[in-house]
Amino acid sequence: MTPETPLIRTLIASKLDMKNVALAFVASAVIAIAAQISVPMFPVPMTLQTLAISVIGLTFGARLAGATLLLYLAEGAIGLPVFANGGAGMVKLFGPTSGFLWGFAGMAFLTGWLVERGFSRGAFRLFLAALIPAALLYVPGVLGLWAATPLELSEAFKVGALPFFVGDIVKSVIAAMAVAGGWSLLKNRKNAK
Repeated sequence: MTPETPLIRTLIASKLDMKNVALAFVASAVIAIAAQISVPMFPVPMTLQTLAISVIGLTFGARLAGATLLLYLAEGAIGLPVFANGGAGMVKLFGPTSGFLWGFAGMAFLTGWLVERGFSRGAFRLFLAALIPAALLYVPGVLGLWAATPLELSEAFKVGALPFFVGDIVKSVIAAMAVAGGWSLLKNRKNAK
């Protein structure tokens, strides 16, 4: 099966160039902003990060989306306040939310990989490409929470996963609809020429 072209790859060149570098920096800033839009919960806040990451994965493809999230983690590691609630520093990458933070890179890569493997068009396929990686994010997230706190594994699941399921379904729907809308706009623009 030949890889499909994600939305951003359709609009710009597919090789690494300054456009891709600029896209990664802009997208990492969008994730940082989304991280500040949160519902305070303990020990893991509910933010719009996963919505931003899903859209980035759905539009950038695997490599650029994964690289964007690694850039985001590096920005936080050097002290930029890009994590939830203005958090920053290496300590965040090894604390209670570390599994989620590291998992974001895998989530972005897998979302892009699914898009490149046939989930790029149609709202339902885009929804699945957003939801599956968002659901798999709970694996490193809950394990990281369990490892960094005195919580039992079942308790870590109850506080680190259960409260977020419905929100992740809604965010996956929003991401899929936004990207499907982007494809429709692109198609309409091409048909108008």
